[in-house]
Amino acid sequence: MTDVSQTSPAAALRERQRPLKTAYRDDPASALTPSTATARVDQRALTATVPTWAGDVVAGLHPAAGGDGTQACSGDILLQALVACAGVTLSSVATALGVELRSAVVTADGTWDARGTLGVDRAAPVGLTGVELFFDLDTDADEATVARLLELTERYCVVAQTLVSPPALTVRRV
Repeated sequence: MTDVSQTSPAAALRERQRPLKTAYRDDPASALTPSTATARVDQRALTATVPTWAGDVVAGLHPAAGGDGTQACSGDILLQALVACAGVTLSSVATALGVELRSAVVTADGTWDARGTLGVDRAAPVGLTGVELFFDLDTDADEATVARLLELTERYCVVAQTLVSPPALTVRRV
């Protein structure tokens, strides 16, 4: 392995990913990476606590559904997961392409109809009905390079692709 402290960020990234890519090419099944999340429900508080690598997140009702706004909103968490994934992917793709980002801010906007969530109107949808993802970039890269950067970011962002092509969801009791 080469001394990554003496290499470019793009070369260092390639060096970090090379053994993974080789292993996944040689054994495609090894690339199947399980992810899991668990929430501890507190019915009295109307919350669900989700342990994360960065600490516990306590989710509760959004103010539009009767919450007081002191807990995280699950819909916002979904958008936060999207911008986090898109941001990390953007950074990785920019590094691989040799594009310097002086600054980058990723924002996701979504709208949901509280009538559906509260059962006020059965015809009202439950869940986000649209999501927009915005990239505010400060870079000297030309427009074609920025377009390629965003195209690859969308293509390789796990959360974005999950929203674009949602997997089948099975709900069952264990």
